[in-house]
Amino acid sequence: MSAPYETTRPGRLLPWTADDPYVRALRTGRGPLFLRRSDGWLLPLDVERWCARPDEADLTVLARCEGAVLDVGCGPGRLVAELAARGRPALGVDVSEAAVAHTARLGGRALHRSVFQPLPGERRWGTALLMDGNLGIGGDPHALLGRLARLLAPGGLVIAETVPADIDERVQVHVTDGQGTTGASFPWARLGTPALMRHARVLGLCVDGQWSAGGRCFVALRTRSASSSAEPPHSTAVISSHRARNPSADSPVTSR
Repeated sequence: MSAPYETTRPGRLLPWTADDPYVRALRTGRGPLFLRRSDGWLLPLDVERWCARPDEADLTVLARCEGAVLDVGCGPGRLVAELAARGRPALGVDVSEAAVAHTARLGGRALHRSVFQPLPGERRWGTALLMDGNLGIGGDPHALLGRLARLLAPGGLVIAETVPADIDERVQVHVTDGQGTTGASFPWARLGTPALMRHARVLGLCVDGQWSAGGRCFVALRTRSASSSAEPPHSTAVISSHRARNPSADSPVTSR
């Protein structure tokens, strides 16, 4: 899951501190951690799974990735690090400095940046990932999916994890450890598969597959293909020096 303090306004990262419960959970690798709505409803966040090695459900996602992979809201970086270990070009993006540093320690590459800010390799990525609830980033799934469509190469893939229920909600939430410590309020969204498909149709994204694994639900969406003269979507020439196993989190990532 991305650090939650991200909005759809380009260039805007909401302020937060090292005492934030999300930061502390990433540093310790354990919860408890929740999203709390204004009505008191709590959604448990699976910090332990995020900080572990990819599980079987994650591996079904990685097996479908094409070309260079952009992990949006990479969190502590388990997927980026696993792709790097396999020799696959991959980059994580997260607004949490703690998450970016954790990803680098695992051997992955990540940028401390919002997905709505300028990113390297725009319109050349083969796959964009939205795992662990990250369809909720910014509280506007339509804007988020539209942004990813503009980041991908023609015919590229968005692979998103959805809520295992027919739900489409926009809420204001904050992160809490359940013990009285809370972070700032921010907009969030939760989508089930039917809602995601409705947004996809409006944006011209085609459903390329849907599946469940480990009690989790996933959908693959494909952008429109361009003419045969355009660069193929499976190109891996997005990240330079992607063989580096443990670069600085601020290392430049450039397109060729």
